[in-house]
Amino acid sequence: MSKFGDLIDIKIPVLLDFYTERDACAKSMHLTLKNVAASLEGKVRIIKIDIDKNQLLREALSIKNVPTLMLYKHGVMKWRQSGAQDGNTLIKIIKEYF
Repeated sequence: MSKFGDLIDIKIPVLLDFYTERDACAKSMHLTLKNVAASLEGKVRIIKIDIDKNQLLREALSIKNVPTLMLYKHGVMKWRQSGAQDGNTLIKIIKEYF
């Protein structure tokens, strides 16, 4: 996997979805995020990160609940929220950072 900084330090917004396969709520976000990506047609990069496979990153970012969503722009965190979010809300938030 690439270095974390390389993943988030790009021109378009990057939405990180921290999840675990054990959590039904986190799993349900996958379809929502797929629809968000389709709606924004390449204007956002969405990266799903399994916290069970990325324990060091989980600890470094203090991920305590899943799903946890983080939005970065040019390597700077702009927004963070734990819990499921609906697609329209996510689209509105992401569009603020185009």
